Order: sequence, then C-alpha cells, then structure tokens
Amino acid sequence: MEQTPSGPIDILGLTADELASEARRVLPGSAWVAHDLYARLFTTGRFEPESFPLPPTSVDGWHQHFRAAPLALKKVSEEETNAGATAKAVFETRDGYEIEAVRIPMGAASQTLCVSSQVGCKMGCTFCETGRMGLLRQLTAGEIVAQVFTARFVLGWSPKNIVFMGMGEALDNADHLISALHVLTQRRGFHYGHDRLTVCTAGHAEGLRRLAALGWKRLNLSVSLNAPDDASRSRLMPVNRKTPLAELQRVLSDYPRRRNFVLGVNYCLMPGLNDSRADARGVADFCRPLGRVLLNLIPYNPGHAPLTRAPEDKEVESFMGWLREEGLAVRRRATKGRAIMAACGQLGNAELRRRPQRAQDNSRGLSEDPEP
Repeated sequence: MEQTPSGPIDILGLTADELASEARRVLPGSAWVAHDLYARLFTTGRFEPESFPLPPTSVDGWHQHFRAAPLALKKVSEEETNAGATAKAVFETRDGYEIEAVRIPMGAASQTLCVSSQVGCKMGCTFCETGRMGLLRQLTAGEIVAQVFTARFVLGWSPKNIVFMGMGEALDNADHLISALHVLTQRRGFHYGHDRLTVCTAGHAEGLRRLAALGWKRLNLSVSLNAPDDASRSRLMPVNRKTPLAELQRVLSDYPRRRNFVLGVNYCLMPGLNDSRADARGVADFCRPLGRVLLNLIPYNPGHAPLTRAPEDKEVESFMGWLREEGLAVRRRATKGRAIMAACGQLGNAELRRRPQRAQDNSRGLSEDPEP
C-alpha cells in the first residue's frame, strides 16, 4: 500500500494548539505567531508567515517546516437539478492519486460537501464504484480537511454541512478521521458545530466504538444498511461477515446521543435484490431498538458495472409505503449528480488501481497493461 506524502508538516491536519506545540519544537523563536497564523490561514486561505513581524530567517523556517495549500484541482463537473447545481470536484493528491468531493445543494442558501476519507476502499460493497478500486491508501487528516479548504478558497463554495460519505469507509481510517474532526471544529479554524458534521459508515464496529469514545453527542451518524438479513447483506456488503446485523445493532444502540438525536439509516433500493415487502418488514425490525431513526431511501444509481436497473418511481413509493406501515420515518433521497457520476455509490476511478502496477511493470520494461 502506498505511503502518505512526507515533507513539511501539513498545518491543515493540526489543531491550533498542535501547531503551536510543533512550532515551539522546531521554531522556538517565532512560535508566538502560531495561533494568529492559524486563524488567518483558515480565514483567508493563505499561509503567509511573512505577514507577521518576523525576521527573514524565521519566515524561511516556517516555510521549511510547515505547509498549507489547497489540493490540485483536476476537474469540476456540474449537473443542474431543481434544488440547484450538484458539482463534483476531482482533486489530485501530492503523490498523484485522485479523490473526489461533491457539493450537494440543500435549498437556496445551503450546501453540503461530501468528502472522501480514503483513496479507494476495501469494504467491497458490490453496488459501489469506490469498492471496485480496493484500498490504495488512507488519506491524512490534512488531505481530508484540504477538501473543505480547497472547496472554500479555490472553488468559492460555502458548505454549511460536511458529510463523510465520499470515497472510502471513514471509520476504517479512524485515526485521521478523528484528527480531521478536531480540526474542522476548531474555534480558530472553520469552527463547524458538531451537529454540522455527519460520519457515515458501512457498519465498521470498531470504528463506531472509537467514535463513540469521543463523547460528542451532537455529532451526526448514519449507517448504510441495504439489506435486512445477514445472508443478503453479506452478499451486498462483505463487512457484514465481520460485523453481523445483531452486533451492529448492539453497537448502534450503545452510541452516545443527544436528546433529539436521530440516527440516519441509509438504504439503497435495488430492484430484485432488496425491495420486497418482507425486506421492508426486516428493515423495520432492525431499526426498532435503535431509538429515533430516519430511513433515507436511496434509489440505486447504476455505475459502470450495474447489479440491476434503477428502480421506477412506483417501486420506490411502494417500498416507502411499506416502511411507513411498519412505523418508520422515511424520506426519499433525491437523486443528484447521476449524470456526472456524483450520486451515491458512483464515486471513484478504478483506473487508479492499475497505476501502481503499471508503473512497476514499466520499470521492468513491460509494455502491456496488467489485468485489473
């Protein structure tokens, strides 16, 4: 697996206090500017130690030991919807990998940014483009935060909410995810409230326990269910073999929550695979012990290797009706970004999986592409 980039310390992966601590270690004579430099960085998007009354040697030291820069922007695609334009940004990491983030319109004056946590994903969900890539490497906390930073200061987007539902299983990268959460909530930084952040998971039990240990009762959580029984879910989502539904239900029941907390349960409706009346009953049985639940019903978005077709409106409405008969609160997730491969389950570029092997083969003088 590829290692993350090395070099100067990425300020975007640090809290203000962590930056001050590192500055005292490597630049003791100019560490006093750390908190103000941090605040200015997250206000203006510019890393400019030269704007402070420091001697040139100290300014050079800051640039030598620290960096803070947006990600390289490769492409932005947009799709107009009734709610506004959905946009997908393709960023390039310093070591040449692509990651994707999506701006989702949530009404006239609100945007949600869906960010990635990994290059690829090892969960292997059969309906997900990212899962076909495999896990190429973890994103650092700085690279996670840099998606928000680049969206703000390069693209001019103003996301009110951040959702960890892009490429990768966020809780499979718990160390860097948790560091990024601390950075995003910094008072001197972007200062997102906990209730403006949502962590989504395929059901990573150990990651859920680590997230619960933060004690952040206002942090939002959603889980992808997609099947109501172990046999079906294991076929669609291999993570279920490690964490069967009964264990996942226990972990979710133990998750700390505020009084008005609502657990998001995401269900991708796939005709012929998980859309029967019995499936709806099983979904309700899973959700009943979990307190307040809002089920987000997501019509399947076929990708490059579809498992089935997209459901028709009448099929979606029927399944929603069955869920409501079972007493579940349910809403249909509006399909946004399907035409630009920005909808749920469509993020990722399987070509990236081939690049490390191709580079290795080219170094040995081989010319043909390897099989994926």
